[in-house]
Amino acid sequence: MIKPRIVVIGATGKTGSVVVMELLKAGYPVRALVHREDGRSARLKAQGAEIAVGDMSDAERVADALKDVQRAYYCPPIDPYMIQGAVAFAVAAKEARLEHIVGLSQWLASPSHPSLMTRQHWLVDRLFSMMPGVAHTIVNPGFFADDYLVTIGASAHLGIFPWIFGNSRNAPPSNEDIARVAAAALMDPARHDGKSYRPTGPELLGAEEMAKAVGRAIGRSVKVVPTPTWLFMKAARMSGYPIDVFSGIRYYIDDHKRGAFELGAPTADVLDLTGRRAEDFETIARRYAALPGNQRIFGNWLREFGQFMLAPFSPGFDLDRYDRELRRPFPSAPQFATDSKVWRREHAIANATPPDRDKAPITPIGHGQRLEF
Repeated sequence: MIKPRIVVIGATGKTGSVVVMELLKAGYPVRALVHREDGRSARLKAQGAEIAVGDMSDAERVADALKDVQRAYYCPPIDPYMIQGAVAFAVAAKEARLEHIVGLSQWLASPSHPSLMTRQHWLVDRLFSMMPGVAHTIVNPGFFADDYLVTIGASAHLGIFPWIFGNSRNAPPSNEDIARVAAAALMDPARHDGKSYRPTGPELLGAEEMAKAVGRAIGRSVKVVPTPTWLFMKAARMSGYPIDVFSGIRYYIDDHKRGAFELGAPTADVLDLTGRRAEDFETIARRYAALPGNQRIFGNWLREFGQFMLAPFSPGFDLDRYDRELRRPFPSAPQFATDSKVWRREHAIANATPPDRDKAPITPIGHGQRLEF
């Protein structure tokens, strides 16, 4: 029996590349949509994937990528024009008579969130769910374990675990577990149509628990260092992260502090869909610790120490200017996830009591106040 062809949008990304691998292992023909041909796309091709090149906002290229395709994994780009790409995809999906879409969303997705990307995630979810004749499955993880481990170099070389989230907790999933959940859903549309899954790690962890797990992974004692947001933002810009990402993360920090990622976690979705237990944080950390840049050698130590010393004096993101130039829409009454009745209803936690966390009001950047870094 010939298995249906599946297109993977965002195929070179952290989850997309693993979705490709899982589907190929299961014998599915896979078309990988990538932004450009490079070493990452070459690796996918070597594994057996067909490569299609195009930008998500290019409706004609997207339509070409969906020809003779029956199912799709949709991982939207981190882009202020995400919604344009989603509409182009929906038009192409209708023309191709796609039978199933598995979309990567966000645990925080809600209509009045202060983050543009988060509001757009909510709209994309609604758009795909309204497509007649197309099965739709949502995968909506919270912060990935990957997000906490971007600082593992500082842990390995300086013995510190920077923490910006107060006393809140999360059960962070691995990229691999998120991808395996998506791949499992793609293999069985009838079972997963209309469902929303939240892959998590096996237990809720705070700063101290994560730091201890990282310490065991790298083989040294690691100390939690409470870090101000302004310093974290400066270090992120210094490390080359795009402003698009941090225009949303500035708000996710407050969501985290308010306990948004604790509500409903952990789940059994990874085990239920994949038949294997969710990876624990230490197991994930060991993979990151093994990367060349995190090996405890003098050159790596010098790099980390230099960044640590220079970060307070480096320029931060000018989010006020970014918002002005983007001219992004902003809700008349912005709400963090835990304050949104829509979010609580859609996540089946309407009666759950959120943790007693920081309830500071939302201060929208670019709307009457400047955030200095």
